Amino acid sequence: MIKFGTDGWRGVISKEFTFENLKKVAVAHGLALKEDGAERVVIGYDLRFLSEEYGEFVAKILSGMGLEAVLSEGFCPTPAVSYATKYGRFNSGIVITASHNLGKYNGYKVKESFGGAARTEVTRKIEEKIPQAEGYRVREGNFKVEDLNTPYVEGVRGQLELSLFNEREVKIVHDPMYGAQQGLMYRALLGTKAQITEIHAYRDPLFGGKHPEPVVEENITALKEKVRAVGADIGIANDGDGDRVGIVDERGNFVNSQIVFALLLLHILRNRGMRGGVVVKTVSSGYLVDRICRKFGVELLEVPVGFKNISEVLVREKVLFGGEESGGYALVDYLPERDGLLMGLLVVEKMLAEGKTVSQMVEELFREFGTAYYRRIDLPVSQEEREALERLKENPPKEWKGLKVKKVLTIDGVKIIFENDAWLLFRPSGTEPVFRVYAESPDRETTRELLEWGVSLVKKS
Repeated sequence: MIKFGTDGWRGVISKEFTFENLKKVAVAHGLALKEDGAERVVIGYDLRFLSEEYGEFVAKILSGMGLEAVLSEGFCPTPAVSYATKYGRFNSGIVITASHNLGKYNGYKVKESFGGAARTEVTRKIEEKIPQAEGYRVREGNFKVEDLNTPYVEGVRGQLELSLFNEREVKIVHDPMYGAQQGLMYRALLGTKAQITEIHAYRDPLFGGKHPEPVVEENITALKEKVRAVGADIGIANDGDGDRVGIVDERGNFVNSQIVFALLLLHILRNRGMRGGVVVKTVSSGYLVDRICRKFGVELLEVPVGFKNISEVLVREKVLFGGEESGGYALVDYLPERDGLLMGLLVVEKMLAEGKTVSQMVEELFREFGTAYYRRIDLPVSQEEREALERLKENPPKEWKGLKVKKVLTIDGVKIIFENDAWLLFRPSGTEPVFRVYAESPDRETTRELLEWGVSLVKKS
């Protein structure tokens, strides 16, 4: 069965993700678009196995259905398609990518006309039309080819205070993780004093045998080593389709995604003085964001995991900034889409604006808003875990080691929040066959113990 998860439809190449199944999805999408009166669609693709061929295949199908189809002239990151969709006035955008998943996967992401991830009502409509698509006679049409990367890079440059990058030199190591952001950081900082060293900047559909997921520390070991080797000020990693970001400080230490979220939010509220709108975080995000919003008097909303759920909010009210634990963050008014390139460079902009190192910024964040240590573990999905999750929803614990439970959220899995803001979250992944357990607390050892306790609840409850 073809089902859309938290961000698109994904499957193992030649098993679920086949040309035949892709045809069904593309036709179903085309039928849904035509029913809504859509006329134009833009398609991009990453560097995975057969992505270019899949992209051309989709473009031919949609153009044959009477839509004006524009295909990227080469590989491009997901935010480039989102940028083209919004500012090029397309009715929909499509990205052939499986994002941060292993190399054996590929996928089909959908963007709405505003540039953000397709909401559930949109992907559900595509799913409902798949039976109709199965008997559809496809007539291939002609499509246009356009450069999507150049306008996207110019858009990123337009969001940066480039004068700060000219005031002093900054050494950056960029790891696109063999993905679609390779080469684009050079272009975004062209003409500034920034010195960029790039690693893993060539095509490897197997991603070096790793998940191209920059928020998992084990995946960016080479970046940490390179930062130390060249004496860089910062290391920036992006995932396979370039919408997520991971950060390494000047000592070669990993900065977890919860801290990066807090640093970015603090930068746009304090240094940029931006206001006018709510901040949205997904349920797997940490408590520092809550504390920052309280200090600056900004409303905070919490939604289920998946950027499509932030899209649900932005269609009904103004959103200033949105982010999630998986390393995706967005300046929503500019582009309601995670952008790994822009967000990584905004961390550099914060460094330059404050004249501080990354580690100094983290230390100051902790002094002002309290310490926060975060960990996540992924478990194989089994019926045991699914049943345990249902039992936890019905009968969540009341305390742990004397810490009383303050609140329980069930908008996505089960999130147990304690009186000192420490929290534990259980949820099945929407993009991979795994069950995730998350924990955060003010103490590193407490977080470790909390996570272990959480795993035991799932395994033995």
